[in-house]
Amino acid sequence: MRISDIMTRDVECCTLLDNVYEVAVKMKELNVGAIPILDEEKLVGMITDRDIVIRGVAERHPGSTKVEDIMSNRLITCKPDTSVKEAAKLMAEHQIRRLPVVEGNRLVGIVALGDLAVGRRTDDEAGDALSEISEPGVNDYQQH
Repeated sequence: MRISDIMTRDVECCTLLDNVYEVAVKMKELNVGAIPILDEEKLVGMITDRDIVIRGVAERHPGSTKVEDIMSNRLITCKPDTSVKEAAKLMAEHQIRRLPVVEGNRLVGIVALGDLAVGRRTDDEAGDALSEISEPGVNDYQQH
């Protein structure tokens, strides 16, 4: 199985013209924790909710700060024909939860850690997992 089989193709992005506040609002609206940053069509960075907290808020940067100042620009990416196994290995090695999929420098999709888990299951395994999740267990109502 290839990444192109499981990636999200219609990825919402921001540009270098956006500020941290605008990115945070978009994250809230889309209910996502990461947004790719484009310069024209070229992928130049990723900004995560963690970037906003650690490099933005904790360092007292205002919401008007340029995304360029707090985004990650050393990106780990893959190509659409990368195998799911290789993508999982890349994500594990670099401890990342989201992997941009590029052709050249152009963003064509994104794969999240959860996509890999679902993509690697057979129909029977997915059904078994759903059954286990659906059965109430002893710890279902306890807070951790």
